[in-house]
Amino acid sequence: MAEQYARPGEPTGLTKWVGWVLFTGIVMMVSGLISLIQGFVALFDDDFYLVKAESLAIDLNYTTWGWILVAFGVLLLGAGYAVLFGYLWARFIALIIVFVHAMINLTFLAAYPIWSIIAIALDLIAVYAIAVHGAEGKYLRRSERD
Repeated sequence: MAEQYARPGEPTGLTKWVGWVLFTGIVMMVSGLISLIQGFVALFDDDFYLVKAESLAIDLNYTTWGWILVAFGVLLLGAGYAVLFGYLWARFIALIIVFVHAMINLTFLAAYPIWSIIAIALDLIAVYAIAVHGAEGKYLRRSERD
């Protein structure tokens, strides 16, 4: 069935790029865990960060930042899991979540640069992999293999 919808010159079936889908799902989940850690630290230990909350790009207290980061951590974990199976809706939602998460970490950069830079780098890798190779994940579903 997939062969009749393939573009000319495009490979049909499982290719080596399915690894990108697995990698992307894992990267999104790791980025989500980093976001959860950042969020919980912001909620429970305001003095951990390098600058006061007023010095960040968006003037919010660390409790608000913490809840935002925790929420995006959970969203990234869920979206990363959904991307592993190549659903089209998951790819669109994941692209939006990952892009917004990168922007949040960009505004949070002054508070803890190392974690934010790692999260932004992982988000950029995920955006590339989802946009270019995200459709390969459909071959990981049992219904597509049978």
